[in-house]
Amino acid sequence: MTAPSYDRSQQTLGNIVHLEHVNVSHDDQAAATLFYIVGLGLTRDPYLMVGLDNMWANVGRSQVHLPTRGKQVLRGRIGLVLPDLAAAKQRLEKIAKPLAGTAFQFSGHADFIDATCPWGNQYRLHAPAPEFGPTTLGLPYVEFNAPRGSAPGIVRFYQQILRTPAALTTQDGAPAAVVTAGKSQRLIYRETDAPQPPYDGHHVQIYIADFAGPHDALAERGLITEESDPYQYRFVKIVDPDNGKALFEIEHEVRSLTHPLYARELVNRNPQQSNTRYARNGDRYAGVY
Repeated sequence: MTAPSYDRSQQTLGNIVHLEHVNVSHDDQAAATLFYIVGLGLTRDPYLMVGLDNMWANVGRSQVHLPTRGKQVLRGRIGLVLPDLAAAKQRLEKIAKPLAGTAFQFSGHADFIDATCPWGNQYRLHAPAPEFGPTTLGLPYVEFNAPRGSAPGIVRFYQQILRTPAALTTQDGAPAAVVTAGKSQRLIYRETDAPQPPYDGHHVQIYIADFAGPHDALAERGLITEESDPYQYRFVKIVDPDNGKALFEIEHEVRSLTHPLYARELVNRNPQQSNTRYARNGDRYAGVY
């Protein structure tokens, strides 16, 4: 009998093993609750950040962090996988009136929904699909609008400094750096000629297996911006390792796999549950994440 043959490279994550959260601040927690919890159907973390100064919104194994400290707008868009786009559309329709006068809007397409939060952050909502693996609720990618000509150097940065798979591809007709950022997760830097607003401090958080190697490579180049604690550090600038040229700014909150929060179980509710049509044992979302 012939032994089965597998392409083992398809299961290689590289050094970044999980894209845990995106952080975008705002100035109105009531509006944030309407958009993220009521509209998108995400779940407010019931254990951490339960006051009025911050909110963590769970989406599968990942989160959106929402500090109440002024508006931040990610230069690009955030992709989410939701289990039922028709239900999401109905929820978004219901919050349109109370969010009137903000930047909130949404539009339905054949296989996704584009939704803009009250402060201008753009989200693309996808139904579960093979390109996202088995995930039915999650954060599969963050896409950034990067300057023209920057993608090759960004690929080299992640390959050589972060030591994770990255490739130069084409996204929507433009060159793009696509970085493996966990199981069925990516960071995408798509080149554009459109002028971009100044970087305002929003950030992404990643867990990496080789914690010291990238730290040393970043420190050698003077790129570490915060030595947070034994389990975490931060950097902002992405540079071309070949010549040191600055290519893009996005703060990376980098954590080790020994961080106390790594692989923390997140509560995800079933947003279809209601008090008038209650299904016993149906409170918790039972899909794959």
